[in-house]
Amino acid sequence: MRNLLGGWGLPLRMARREAARARGRSVLVLVMIALPVLGVTAADIVLATQDVDTVESLDRRLGGAAASVTAMRASEVVQAPNPDEFSSWEGDAERRATEEEVAGALGGARLVPWRQSYALVATDRGRTDVQTLEMDLRDPVARGLVELSDGRLPDGDGEVVVNEALLGKGYAVGDRLDLADEDAADPVVVGVVESAEVRSRPFAAGAVGTFESAGRSTGDPSWLVAGGEVTWEEVRALNELGATALSRAVVLDPPPLPPEAEEFRSSRSSDEVASIALVVVMALLEVVLLAGPAFAVGARRQSRSLALIAATGGTPAQARRVVLAGAMVLGSVATALGVVLGIGAARLAVPLLQQRSDDWFGPFDVPWLHLLAIAAFGLLSAVLAAAVPAWIASRQDVVAVLAGRRGDRRPSLRSPALGVALLGGGVALAAYGALGTGSSEVLIAGAAVVAVLGMILLVPVVLVLLAKVSGRLPLVLRYAVRDAARHRTRTVPAVAAVAATVAGVVALGIATSSDEAQSRATYTPQLALGAATLTWYGPDADWADARSVLERELGFDGEIEQVQGLVPRADDATGWLDVRLTAVGEGRLLDSWGSRLGSDVVVGADALDLLAEVPAADRDAVDAALASGALVAYSNRGLEGRHRVELRARSRDGEGRRDGAEVRTTLDALVLPAGVNYSGPQALLSEETAGNLGLPVGTVGLAVTGADVTEEQEEAVSETLAGVTMDADFYVERGFRSSDEAAIIQAVLAALGAVLMLGGTLTATFLALSDARPDLATLAAVGAAPRTRRGVAAAYAVVVGVVGAVLGAVVGFVPGVAITYPLTRTTWMPEGSGVADHYLDVPWLLVGGLVVALPLLTAVVVGLAARSRLPLVARLD
Repeated sequence: MRNLLGGWGLPLRMARREAARARGRSVLVLVMIALPVLGVTAADIVLATQDVDTVESLDRRLGGAAASVTAMRASEVVQAPNPDEFSSWEGDAERRATEEEVAGALGGARLVPWRQSYALVATDRGRTDVQTLEMDLRDPVARGLVELSDGRLPDGDGEVVVNEALLGKGYAVGDRLDLADEDAADPVVVGVVESAEVRSRPFAAGAVGTFESAGRSTGDPSWLVAGGEVTWEEVRALNELGATALSRAVVLDPPPLPPEAEEFRSSRSSDEVASIALVVVMALLEVVLLAGPAFAVGARRQSRSLALIAATGGTPAQARRVVLAGAMVLGSVATALGVVLGIGAARLAVPLLQQRSDDWFGPFDVPWLHLLAIAAFGLLSAVLAAAVPAWIASRQDVVAVLAGRRGDRRPSLRSPALGVALLGGGVALAAYGALGTGSSEVLIAGAAVVAVLGMILLVPVVLVLLAKVSGRLPLVLRYAVRDAARHRTRTVPAVAAVAATVAGVVALGIATSSDEAQSRATYTPQLALGAATLTWYGPDADWADARSVLERELGFDGEIEQVQGLVPRADDATGWLDVRLTAVGEGRLLDSWGSRLGSDVVVGADALDLLAEVPAADRDAVDAALASGALVAYSNRGLEGRHRVELRARSRDGEGRRDGAEVRTTLDALVLPAGVNYSGPQALLSEETAGNLGLPVGTVGLAVTGADVTEEQEEAVSETLAGVTMDADFYVERGFRSSDEAAIIQAVLAALGAVLMLGGTLTATFLALSDARPDLATLAAVGAAPRTRRGVAAAYAVVVGVVGAVLGAVVGFVPGVAITYPLTRTTWMPEGSGVADHYLDVPWLLVGGLVVALPLLTAVVVGLAARSRLPLVARLD
């Protein structure tokens, strides 16, 4: 131990003094290492606080109970200690376990019935879904499920408590809660509570049975268990009755998992571990590459001291320790600073994020073991960043350094050869993953790491080749390229850091854009673009009332027209008309359909203006076919043109039983092609033809024409209709719209790439300028104008940014293109559907911004910030 401390004591003292002497570079290294540690620390704490694990959720799920039990319709259940994490059951039992059987399995414990469900409640604008809790809230087992903030808890039937979100819908303490079901007794609101689980969504709680008639789903019978602990043996006894149980004692002291649960957890954990490992490797690589140039410049500054150590008998290992000690000193300070600031940042961020979440976070959770790993990650990244400069410093030519010349040795050819092998292996692995194996995403992600590592080893070769062909470049660019090739120890990590960043952004950008391209290509409009329809199913449809809702909420000068279609004969509100069309000798016309016009067969040519699948060139042919009494049908099974089509129509009641005689006839038909995901009506008929066939025709919807309906107006109409009936629907066709998630991902990628590229390029450029001060001073001494230094500084930024961005973009295409195959593969589509089996969309704007715009922006910033005059210093050859 004494030898170990003695061996590191002097290097650590030298490192502390060097850090204090070169404060600017030390601060730069601290920021490079501390910022990622800060970000990861804050993110880890926020996620740990947001993620309420099973132990943290016990009080909000069980209140003061020892366990909760749910009777399933199953013969036997296998579960984990937390049944929400894993549970499976065999067969369907004819009956569920009764309350007496459950109590018997628990040794006669007292059971408190409870039920969680949803109910429809009337609001000022219409109706809304409310999450409900039914139980005796005064029972001690309910302690912690709700927190009373105003009024009192319900004393019995006919009383409820609600949360602030439901009060915002137009209610107050003392009002009656207007349940949507007319047969339900409206309870009185006697208090305001906050649910332990529901935060921003409407919530109401009352005695068992309060919301039963208004409920969307009564669910399985459930009880809270009062009294002593519920053991694992008792949980297994309940499983044999076909019931699941969440026991406080079992969760706090979990038993060995059943084999089925263990297998499920293992399979899930392996994927999670693989994903986390890839993220950690890429993050570590990025930090190492960003901090590497700083340590390379530091080692260059210490070259004379290291040469003196070697000249007085020091070993290469001792020289390496001097450089690595600097990384240990700065890395330790940076990780400690990053962890402390990360905890503070998380403390500030949690309340802000809580306001945006619909669910309650857990207690502020600082996972100290995670933070210890993050700190080790930061220190390891610092040491790894200094490893290559330390190795090079230990192999420098001592005589050359003491004589005032550069002491770098000639590079080996082994690294480029290994780089070619790794890059080729990454391409091969990505191609294999693109074939669609079970773990293709993990394989392609691993291929990205391998390819980036290979690219890093090839950066020196690229710089040397650029230096050899730079003879015709302007002076400042020629100088920057050749200087970058000459001082590869500080240039290669900087270029590689930019390249690694761009590779990741490009790969993710291609994946996101391609996924979006597939969604856009396979989107099937249900109406013509901009069209809006209101449908109301059932014989109780009040079209006058529906028209008044549209006129009142839309408030525009357009037109509201009735849509005619075939209607069922059944008087049952849930009855429907079953229409089937088949081409004679060809089979059915459509694989799928679904009309927003209120009927599978629309009557009248006016409906053509509402349909998305009628090309303008076919309009005359469609009008002529309808006028001649023919049927106009759609097909996504390859049929087109004139055919004989058999039409079969029969009314059915709400239970699907036949209601009335079947209409069956064969008609001439004009068949139009439809998309594979077609969702319009099956066919169109003229009103005269429908009458001749004895098919009932009626109003099936209202169409809004002549004005653009805004999203706010659409929401207002839908909420108002919900207050009138649940059988009406209002729809506006807006075409394909990119998801907010995709837009956010692209914005985050662009911002992340910009920050890392700008940070890495600026850092590397200023470090290079600092290291090259003797050379720049010599330029000034031989007559170079002051603006030449600014030009050289900007040229450094161009070299680092452009070379890194181009290399990164090329390498990023490998996993980016590969991942699009498993991501957008559509082999399930039928042949001739018009849907491609693979989609590839490159976000050229993002790539161009990273490869061209950002390097030029960085060059401008560096050129403006660089000093134009320097004092003369000695120059090293």
